Amino acid sequence: MELNLKRQIGIFCVLLILPALCSAAFTKSRATFYSTSDGLGTPTGRCGYGDYGRTVHGGSVAGVSNLWRDGVGCGLCYQVRCTNPSLCNSNGAYLVVTDYGAGDRTDFIMSPAAFSSLGVNSTANDELRKLGTVDIEYQRISCSYPGQNIVIKIKESSTNPGYLSIVLFNVGGTCDVIAIQLSQSGSNTWVSLQRVDGAVFQISNPPSGTLRFRFQVNCGSGLEWRLPKNDIPANWRAGATYDTGIQF
Repeated sequence: MELNLKRQIGIFCVLLILPALCSAAFTKSRATFYSTSDGLGTPTGRCGYGDYGRTVHGGSVAGVSNLWRDGVGCGLCYQVRCTNPSLCNSNGAYLVVTDYGAGDRTDFIMSPAAFSSLGVNSTANDELRKLGTVDIEYQRISCSYPGQNIVIKIKESSTNPGYLSIVLFNVGGTCDVIAIQLSQSGSNTWVSLQRVDGAVFQISNPPSGTLRFRFQVNCGSGLEWRLPKNDIPANWRAGATYDTGIQF
């Protein structure tokens, strides 16, 4: 699942949809990195993404601390650039939040793929890795998943009909997902799922039959509900993924 984060910044700046994302108002912080055998992310991140969290955006991912926000930060995208002019390039890294991670006054613990985007060249990247922790500035940007709607994956721990656990993929545009509810298709009775951790939600004894979800989101102007175009079939199964038909 590919993202085009750099292009998305330009689109928003031209359209003036989100002026705040186009300003130079970066937040000062610090960042470090973790090691993996292939330089990508880790499938064990607390967002619950599994292998998606390892490979999304070419593995340019990070764990965050203050930006975690009890899991609401999962899937959000940031531009992170280090501030040493002799070592750091002007664009920095464009990354996706896939995990929680707290370091020495750091807001980001970056994958090797993300951290290696900070330097002006490979020699500078070697120097940055030797430093371990670097001063950075960051801003939130809108994720862009070309041709990709938000996807609901049924977690493998689910058992139809007694227990349902889901994780959301391709979230991270201009809206934060605050809560999720579901109902039996055709019913006006909604029940809330519990956020387990990260982007994982669960409910015991979900309604039977075809299921309709709705997402409570905050897109900067207050809370609102968004309804997917597609329902989840009554014979949903653990491990399956379902396209919601919407993006935000």
